[in-house]
Amino acid sequence: MTAATHAPIVVLGTGFGALSTVRALRAGGCTDPITMIGPRAELHYLPGTIWIPSGLRTRADLVVPLGNFFQRMNVQHHQASVTGLSDDGRVVHTTAGDVANHALVIASGARFIRKLPGIEHAVVPCEGIDAAERVRDRLRAMDGGTIAIGFGANPHEPSAVRGGPMFEFLFGIERQLRREGRREQFKLVFFNPSPKPGIRLGEKTVAQLLARMQRQGIETHLGHKMLRFEADKVVTEGGEFAADLILFMPGLTGPAWLEHSALPRSPGGMVAADAQCRVAGFERVYVVGDSGSFPGPDWMPKQAHMADLQAEAAAHNLLAELAGGRGERGFKVELVCIIDAIDQGTLVYRTEQQQIVLPPNRLMHWAKRSFERRYLRHYQ
Repeated sequence: MTAATHAPIVVLGTGFGALSTVRALRAGGCTDPITMIGPRAELHYLPGTIWIPSGLRTRADLVVPLGNFFQRMNVQHHQASVTGLSDDGRVVHTTAGDVANHALVIASGARFIRKLPGIEHAVVPCEGIDAAERVRDRLRAMDGGTIAIGFGANPHEPSAVRGGPMFEFLFGIERQLRREGRREQFKLVFFNPSPKPGIRLGEKTVAQLLARMQRQGIETHLGHKMLRFEADKVVTEGGEFAADLILFMPGLTGPAWLEHSALPRSPGGMVAADAQCRVAGFERVYVVGDSGSFPGPDWMPKQAHMADLQAEAAAHNLLAELAGGRGERGFKVELVCIIDAIDQGTLVYRTEQQQIVLPPNRLMHWAKRSFERRYLRHYQ
């Protein structure tokens, strides 16, 4: 037996895809040592950040220490950031030294494309809990004004966009201001370079969301390429408008450390994978979640649910490969989300066979909260 076979399975990241990979490996009977590499031994439940501005959630509600999970799963945590790969993926370079592996699963997430001039004037809510708290604090300090909310895309990767949370911040803030009796002091403007924002959610969903904006007095600025942000305005090819607070979600691309690896990349800068989550040309190297680019429809979502499905496929196929075979399990392409607005939610469900969108209702809001509780129990 060579020394390499004693090296652990290494999972890059400590987010949804990474944690689901570990659970699936252990559920599949894997007894090999597993090392997770990430800068913190915590899960930050980012879907819940939409409720921070209203006070429905706090930092303490959304940060889950992973010590108990690591112990239950017999996982070693290497606290560091990844800086690159070498030796055909068998060595991971990190800020705390090199880590050898016998098999590698990349689940280190994506990064935002911050190339738009003046983007420092915008808050990017899904950057983390800190950003959501800045939104909360800014709203509390404002007596009125214009709030601009929008999102961009990666022009080279149709699926590398996360627009759903921005609809939630939009409708959540609108609802919050009404509950506080302050709605009349604020103008809300939703902007997007596409005339049909959120089209990956389906035509019916877009139509319903735009109709809802109109009913709630939310102005729209659609179909114009964004040029820049300034401290007090949004500037597009179709004109500009004033903004006292800008919330913006850029498109996604792959993690920066990919520049220091030989992994194949998609045109949009993600790790190129096949339908089984394998990285072509690399033995026992898989990718799941936001880091990867996968074959499938251009509406394939970048969301935790999709990462979980990919993690199950990758773990199954990796275990087959470690046993001397070749796993061929793929993953279902499925978009499931509840666009929440503090006390009511809109269910959106899409597969290659069907599209379902339900009107906003209280049941879906409570379903989203219930799912959060159940999901976090796995890691507490």
